[in-house]
Amino acid sequence: MSFNTFSDLFYENAFVHRHLGNSTDEEQALLSAVGAKTLDEFVDSVVPQSVRLGKELDLPTAVSEHNALAKLKSMADKITVAKSYIGQGYSPARLPAVIQRNVLENPGWYTAYTPYQAEIAQGRLEALLNFQQVCIDLTGMDLAGASLLDEATAAAEAMAMAKRCSKSKSNAFFVDSRTYPQTLDVINTRAKYFGFDVVVGDFDTAKNGDFFGAFFQYVGKDGDVVDLTDVISAVKAKNTYAIVASDIMSLVLLKSPAQMGADIALGSTQRFGIPMGFGGPHAAYFAFKDKDKRSAPGRIIGVSKDAQGGTALRMALQTREQHIRREKANSNICTSQVLLANLAGMYAVYHGATGLKRIASRIHALAVAFYNAVKGEFTTASDVFFDTVTVKTDKASELVKSAKAKGYNLFHKDDLVGVSFHELTDEKEFNELCEIFGVSGNLDTVENVLGELNRTDDILTHPTFNSYHTEHQMLRYLKSLEDKDLAMNRSMISLGSCTMKLNATSEMLPITWNEFANVHPFAPADDTVGYIEMIESLQTQLKAITGFDEISMQPNSGASGEYAGLLAIRRYHESRGDNNRTVCLIPRSAHGTNPATAQMMGMQVVVVATDENGNVDFNDLTAKCEEHSANLGALMITYPSTHGVFEEGIRDICELIHKHGGQVYMDGANMNAQVAIMQPAEVGADVLHMNLHKTFCIPHGGGGPGMGPIGLKSHLAPFIPSHSVNPVFNAQDGQTAVSAAPYGSASILPISWMYITMMGRDGLLSATKRALLNANYVATMLKDDYPVLYTGKNGRVAHECIIDIRPLKAETGITETDIAKRLMDYGFHAPTMSFPVAGTLMIEPTESESKDELDRFISALKQIKQEALKVQAGLEGWTADNNPLVNAPHTQAVIVGEWDRPYSREVAAFPLDYIKAHKFWPTVGRVDDVYGDKNLICSCPSIENYE
Repeated sequence: MSFNTFSDLFYENAFVHRHLGNSTDEEQALLSAVGAKTLDEFVDSVVPQSVRLGKELDLPTAVSEHNALAKLKSMADKITVAKSYIGQGYSPARLPAVIQRNVLENPGWYTAYTPYQAEIAQGRLEALLNFQQVCIDLTGMDLAGASLLDEATAAAEAMAMAKRCSKSKSNAFFVDSRTYPQTLDVINTRAKYFGFDVVVGDFDTAKNGDFFGAFFQYVGKDGDVVDLTDVISAVKAKNTYAIVASDIMSLVLLKSPAQMGADIALGSTQRFGIPMGFGGPHAAYFAFKDKDKRSAPGRIIGVSKDAQGGTALRMALQTREQHIRREKANSNICTSQVLLANLAGMYAVYHGATGLKRIASRIHALAVAFYNAVKGEFTTASDVFFDTVTVKTDKASELVKSAKAKGYNLFHKDDLVGVSFHELTDEKEFNELCEIFGVSGNLDTVENVLGELNRTDDILTHPTFNSYHTEHQMLRYLKSLEDKDLAMNRSMISLGSCTMKLNATSEMLPITWNEFANVHPFAPADDTVGYIEMIESLQTQLKAITGFDEISMQPNSGASGEYAGLLAIRRYHESRGDNNRTVCLIPRSAHGTNPATAQMMGMQVVVVATDENGNVDFNDLTAKCEEHSANLGALMITYPSTHGVFEEGIRDICELIHKHGGQVYMDGANMNAQVAIMQPAEVGADVLHMNLHKTFCIPHGGGGPGMGPIGLKSHLAPFIPSHSVNPVFNAQDGQTAVSAAPYGSASILPISWMYITMMGRDGLLSATKRALLNANYVATMLKDDYPVLYTGKNGRVAHECIIDIRPLKAETGITETDIAKRLMDYGFHAPTMSFPVAGTLMIEPTESESKDELDRFISALKQIKQEALKVQAGLEGWTADNNPLVNAPHTQAVIVGEWDRPYSREVAAFPLDYIKAHKFWPTVGRVDDVYGDKNLICSCPSIENYE
C-alpha cells in the first residue's frame, strides 16, 4: 500500500478503523449478501428519506487515540485534586490495587451484561451475593438488594416502598432535619409527583406527627450520631414505616439499624474503595425485612439449584419485573451499579472484618483526637460522632480559606466548619489540620466516644470474608469468578436494544486518572474548571448529534433519564398553568420502564396499539389524542421502534401530539441507528434520553453503571434538574434534583467524550451505517431458518432484528429458552429473549463485530435449528425431553460424568468445529428459577456449596 499524503501518514482516523469490525472487502461481502451494491444505496433502502438529516454533523473530524488522550489530559490538568475533608456522603477511599487491576480495569468484568442468563454469569452473581451479605451483616436486616443508583435515589425508592408497605392512612412523609441536603432534594422531586407531603423536622416532629414513613440519617449531616431506637419505636407505634440512612463505614463500628428497629436501611457504599469521581458512579445499598421483599425496588440475587442439583445463583423475584407489571412495577429501575457493587463487595472480601474494623477504628480515632484538640478552642456541634467534627465559629470563612491555601477542602455552611476524616488520613494530614485550626493534637491514645452505640455483634463471619487476604488468594479468587462469566472479551453479545458496543481501552483509561477519579462533587468551583470543561464539551458533542438546544448530564441511568425527561415536560406544562396535562400515551411495544416512569411521574398511562408491522397504529393514536386532547401531557416513543424498524410516520406522529398540546418524549434506547443519519430534535422530539452505556460506549459493567443524560428543546431547557448543594452550571435555580450528584456519574463521562472525539463526524456516520448493515446481514442470513418478525417498507430492519421462535416451538417443542441455553454451548450469550414480543429473540450485532464473528453466530443459530428439527423427527433417539437443547447448557462435570444420553459428548460440547479452538464452559447447568423463588435465599451459602 502506498501513502500519498501526510494525512495518510499521520492517520488521525486510525481509531475509526479499529472500532469498525469489517474491512472494505468484508463490507462488500455483507452488501452483496443483503442485495445492495453500495453502502449508501443500502442505507437509502433502510432509513426513510423523510427522517434523513441531509447534512454533516457539526463536529470535528476524527482524532487519534493518543491525541484524544492528550486533549483530555489538558482538561484534566485544570482540575485541582485537593485533600478532601468535606464529607457529606463522599469521602476519599483506597481501592486495593489487586481489585483495581483485576476488576475495575478488567474487560472480563466491565464488559459483561446484566446477569439475565444466569448460567454464564455465576462469577458476578457470586460477587453480588457477597455484596448483599456485606449489606445484610452491617445493617442487621434480613435481605439486601444487589445495589441501587445512589444514596439519594435509594432514599426516594424507600419512600415509595414505605407507602406500599405502611398501614398508615397518612399522605405525609417525615424527613429528619439532619439529612444530607442532596438526599432531601431528590426526595422532594419524587414526592411531588407521587402526591406526598414532605415534612422536615426534629425527632419530636416525627413522634408527634402522623406519617406513612419516616426517614432518619444515622450519622447526621453535621456528623452527630444519635441512637434512633426511641424515635423509631414511637413512629412505628403509629404504623409509620421507619427508614434509616447510614454511612456504610460507620456501621462497622455502630449498632445496626435493625437493632434500632428500622424497616429499611440504605446508604452509599462509596467508602468501600470507590473513588469519589465528582459524584459517581457509586453503588447504593438497600436492605429490608423479609416480609417486604416483594415490595422492594431493584434486583435481588438468590441461591437456587441447577439441573444437576448443584448450587446455582440467579436474579430472584424482580427479574425484568417492569416488563411484566409495567406501570404497576415497584420502580422503573433498569440499570443498577453492579460493577461498583462488585468493587465494594470485594473490598470487604479483601479486608475482612478485622481489616474493616481497623480502617473504621482509625477513622474514628483520628476524629476523636481532632475533637480533643479543638474542643477547648471551638464550640463543637456534637460530642458523639463517627468521623466528622463540626465546629461553630464566627471565623468560619477565614478557616476554610486558610485550609484551601494549604491544599485542604473543608465543609462550610454559614458559621459551621466540618472536618470529615477518612481512610486516607495519615498523621501528617492530621497535624496539618490541627495547625490550620491553631490547635495542638496528638495521636498517642486511641479513643472511642460511641459508648452504648458501639457495635457488639460479629460481622462478616462467612468464610468468603475470611479466606482471601493475601495477594495470591485474592488474585486467584477474582480470576476464578471471572472465568465463570461470558463477557465481550470472549465473544459478541448480541442483545437487542442493549447495544453491547466495543468499550475501547483508550476510552477506559481516563476513568482512573487521579483528576477524574478523586474529586469531591461539592469541591470549590475553581478546583473543577477542567471537569466542567470536559462535561460542557461532551454536552456540545451531544447537542450536535441530537439537534437539541440543551443537555442535562444529571440522570445516572437510562431510567433516570426517562424520569428527568418526563419531569421537564410536567414542569413545562405546570409553568403554563396546564396542571391537568397528565395523560401519557405509550405504544404497546414500549420498554417496560416507560409506563413505570410515567406512573412515578403521576401520569395516567394510556396504551396505544401497534400495527402488524410493529409500528404505532396511527388511527388508534389519533383516536387516543382526540379522546384525551384537553389532558394530553406526553407521548413516549422509541425510535427506531422497539420492534427494530424505522417508522415512516414519525414526523406525523410528533405533529399530531403537538397539535393536541402534548410533548414528545423519545426513548434513546435505539439511538445507535440514528447517529449522523437523523436527529431526534429535527424530526419533532421535544426531549430524548441518551443511554451513554449503549450508543456512546460506557461499558455495561455486568448490569451498570450507566448514564442517561437528556437532550431538550429550548422551551423545556429551563426545567432540567439542578442541585441544592452544587448548582448545575446550565440549570436554573429552584429546579430540584433527580440524582445525588450534580452531574450524575461524572467520572465515566470521559469514556463517551473519548469515543465521540476519536470517531469524529465521519466516523460516527460510518458506525451507524455499519450497525445497520450488520443487523440486516444477520437478518438476511437467518430468515430462511427463523422468520424475521418485523421489517420496514423495503424489507429491511434497522440496527436490530427480531426472529420468531414460535413457529419452531409449535413444530418441535423447542422454546426460545432452550435456544438461549444451547447458545452457551456454542460460546455465545443469547440475544434478548421474549422482548418486546414473547417467544422471540431480538438480535443487535452493533458495528464493531467482524464478518467472521457474525458468521460464527449465524452458524450457531443455524445448527441449533437443525438440532431442533432432529428432535421433531425423533432422529437418533432424540426425544422431546432428552436432547442437546433441553439439556443445555452442558458443563464440564456433565461431559466427564456418566453418560447415558442419546447424543455424544462431542455433540453436547463441540457441536461446531470453531468451538474446539476456544471453548467456553458454563459452570452450572440450567438454573431452576421456580425453586429459587419458592426457596428464597439471598445471602451467602456455606462454603461447602462452592466445593
